[in-house]
Amino acid sequence: MFVLELTYTAPVERVDALMRDHVSWLDEQYAAGVFIASGRKNPRDGGVIMAVGDDRRQIEKIVAADPFAAHQVCAYRITEFIATKTSPELTPYKQQLPVR
Repeated sequence: MFVLELTYTAPVERVDALMRDHVSWLDEQYAAGVFIASGRKNPRDGGVIMAVGDDRRQIEKIVAADPFAAHQVCAYRITEFIATKTSPELTPYKQQLPVR
């Protein structure tokens, strides 16, 4: 699982000009089953997305397709973690620690 943290690097007016395209991109990823939650940070200096998957390169490819990233109005921080404990609603995304 991944936490994608967006931090705006451009004035919010430039971000807002791309918002419709960004939301369409989000919708595509929800429909594909990759994103499970997202929203703005408070204060409004970026956002957070929860993504499922175990292939960081694939997540990086998805992130690069975000209009915010393509137009360089935000920077992404991608954090991978293993969701070993979840709420009952997120049980399908529960993971096991790798065996060493």
